[in-house]
Amino acid sequence: MLKQSRFLAITAAALALSIGAVNAASAATPDAPPPGAPGMMGGPGGPGGHHGEMRMKKEMDKLHSQLNLNADQEKAWQAALGTMKQNHEAMRESHKQMHAQMASMEQQPILDLNAMYAAHQKIEQQNAQLRDQTSAAWLNFYGTLNDQQKTTVSTALKQRFARMEARREKMHERWSQHRGMPGAPAGASAANP
Repeated sequence: MLKQSRFLAITAAALALSIGAVNAASAATPDAPPPGAPGMMGGPGGPGGHHGEMRMKKEMDKLHSQLNLNADQEKAWQAALGTMKQNHEAMRESHKQMHAQMASMEQQPILDLNAMYAAHQKIEQQNAQLRDQTSAAWLNFYGTLNDQQKTTVSTALKQRFARMEARREKMHERWSQHRGMPGAPAGASAANP
């Protein structure tokens, strides 16, 4: 039971973060780089990049239209969306600040690793709080849904998880083939390290 509740909490957080990347992308100006942060699906370093963000936005728009939300549920959706956008922007800004701070510290003749670590930890803690706020907002929204709506959300999440797992397996297979790892197809070369 504890593992299941942890899994659900992680799932909700993953959904919130995925939605955050998508909605921040739709709010970004056309000449701005695609939004994202480390660990976010569809971010600059994540699978799919801008195309992944657009695909996720389409999925979210489709889900939103399928849910047929009442007025209170729509308020909760919009509140979660607003919280997510605001927190995502705050995380992007803190990431920029951390990058600038690290670049400044790197100019010193002797690196102060303790200060670099402390700065990184501070940003990570702040971002963790923002992710928790976003997750709480989406969980609050989810709590307003009836069983039929929760089934719709669950089906969409399960499909997304299946696609993510398929992508992960495909990447692992390619990596194994490239590295000539055990378990790679017979045509993979073991001579290439």
